[in-house]
Amino acid sequence: MTLHPIDWLIIAAYCLGAFGIGLYYSKRASRNIAEYFVAGGNMPWWLTGTSIVATTFAADTPLVVSAFVRTGGIYQNWMWWSVLMGGMLSTFFYARLWRRANILTDVEFLELRYGGRSASALRGFMAAYNGVLSNCITMGWVMLAMAKICDVMLGWDKALSLVVLIATALVYTILSGFWGVVVTDLIQFVIAMVGSVALAGIVMVKLGGPAGLVRQVSAAPGFEPKMLHFAPNLRTAGELAVLTFGIQLSMLWWANGQGIGYIAQRLFASKNERHSALAMLWFNFAHYVLRPWPWVLVGVASLVYFPLSAGIDPETAYPSMMARFLPVGLRGLMVASLLAAFMSTMDTHLNWGASYVVNDLYKRFIRKQAPDKHYVLVSRLATLVLVGLAALVAWQAETIRGAWIYLMVLTAGGSLVGLLRWYWWRINAWSEISAIIASFILANGLLWARIADKCGLISETAMASVQWFYGSDTYAVRLFFIVIACTAIWLVVTLVTRPVAADRLESFVRRVRPGGWWGPVAARCPGVVLDRARRGWVGWFSGVICIYSGLFGIGYVCLARFWWGVGCLFLAAVTGWLTLRALSRASAVPSAPSIGLESSCIGSVREGKVE
Repeated sequence: MTLHPIDWLIIAAYCLGAFGIGLYYSKRASRNIAEYFVAGGNMPWWLTGTSIVATTFAADTPLVVSAFVRTGGIYQNWMWWSVLMGGMLSTFFYARLWRRANILTDVEFLELRYGGRSASALRGFMAAYNGVLSNCITMGWVMLAMAKICDVMLGWDKALSLVVLIATALVYTILSGFWGVVVTDLIQFVIAMVGSVALAGIVMVKLGGPAGLVRQVSAAPGFEPKMLHFAPNLRTAGELAVLTFGIQLSMLWWANGQGIGYIAQRLFASKNERHSALAMLWFNFAHYVLRPWPWVLVGVASLVYFPLSAGIDPETAYPSMMARFLPVGLRGLMVASLLAAFMSTMDTHLNWGASYVVNDLYKRFIRKQAPDKHYVLVSRLATLVLVGLAALVAWQAETIRGAWIYLMVLTAGGSLVGLLRWYWWRINAWSEISAIIASFILANGLLWARIADKCGLISETAMASVQWFYGSDTYAVRLFFIVIACTAIWLVVTLVTRPVAADRLESFVRRVRPGGWWGPVAARCPGVVLDRARRGWVGWFSGVICIYSGLFGIGYVCLARFWWGVGCLFLAAVTGWLTLRALSRASAVPSAPSIGLESSCIGSVREGKVE
């Protein structure tokens, strides 16, 4: 497909606007690393929440979502729909706690919570593990997705696409710091939503609306009724699909329950605890109710124009629909919207990854005292290194879904201990260390089996079983096993190792005021009022019902089941009111002060105290 000069003008206008914002905020970002990484802790909820939505709206998302429909059905989106329950945990339990911690990165929390050499070692390891390894895998699949789009839309090969994409993301991120990232995220989200809704609207009109879409898709070669189901059933989807669905609902959502990584970074940047909780609520609503259906509908419609018998890569169906339906002008807008989605994710992950490298490795272990401008310079150099490593991942990767699954399984073993470390005093640094090591070993079992096979240490029958267990379709079974095994391991390690020092636990409780099982420690802090965690469960439940009802309500309307859709949307409105009421009550507590470099626990943790 060739682009008209008007299309290129629209793309150029977007790029110039993004770089202009980066230049505008470059001076502010250069003040210190608190400004560069968390914007001084002064973000309003609507800007913070939109930034999280924009970050998760990467170029890979519409490609994978539409591929889900083609390869199995709409219900395959439960791979990420199930994470809503974890997002609501962040809203009602963890957002306030993160804001009270008053830190720059989520791995800095480790020394705030544990202390000692084990905590320092864990902090350094997690900074490298999350900030470099996991982060570069994520950026790699985002680059791969955009490279596939460039191949279909522009005819560029993978090498050319990666060079252009790297240059685009790198220059902007290095300049702007966190303020520029978040402000541009707002604009990028609007552009990306306009583009995806425009494509879905054109496709729906071409097919004759919701009823016409269902009618024509049902007659498409290779169509199966299960492709339009919102949940799998045993009769049409099979035992493995139903088992996967059950594991997704019961376990998969833990992984992001506390809102770590770039989500935590945005919670640190919120004005106060109330703004951090509202930001998470807005993110969950926009992420699950507003965004998915334009992608799902295009994926469903692609079955009509690109039948399964055509044999195209499922992850190129979305850009192929763009090339087929978009007229001049809208083509440029759509390319700009996907470029915006790409940049909103890349700039976040580059800024967040650099915060680990600088705050939790370089400043913590290499050069503890240096001028602010020195750390900002190192932050920009770290960004350059990270984007290079991410490009290597993109060059080697083949499927986006495969990268999603690998990272999901890799981090599964430490999900439960990550949730409970806020609420159970007995957990220590060795609990997390053991969970991480066990999860890494089990997630890479296929690699160990291949090494054993080359050495003649494993039979063909055993190797076949290992390959089945580590297949892409059995990822949920693997995740279930890893979570159970790792939980057993870290519980044993917790009980046989020493608890965290009493003064460190007392300092943590006074600073964060968590709820849960802190009896022995709370007794030493008589003036501290801890959270009553059980109050949040009403809001969590109503919030989950609200978002799922909104998600399915819009879906039913779009697939010609109008009255089912109206009923779900009415339920969403009622439970939405209950959710806001519960959040208002939960937020009626004193807030933590705004973050500043002087209020961070950097440096003071080394002496065994938190100021």
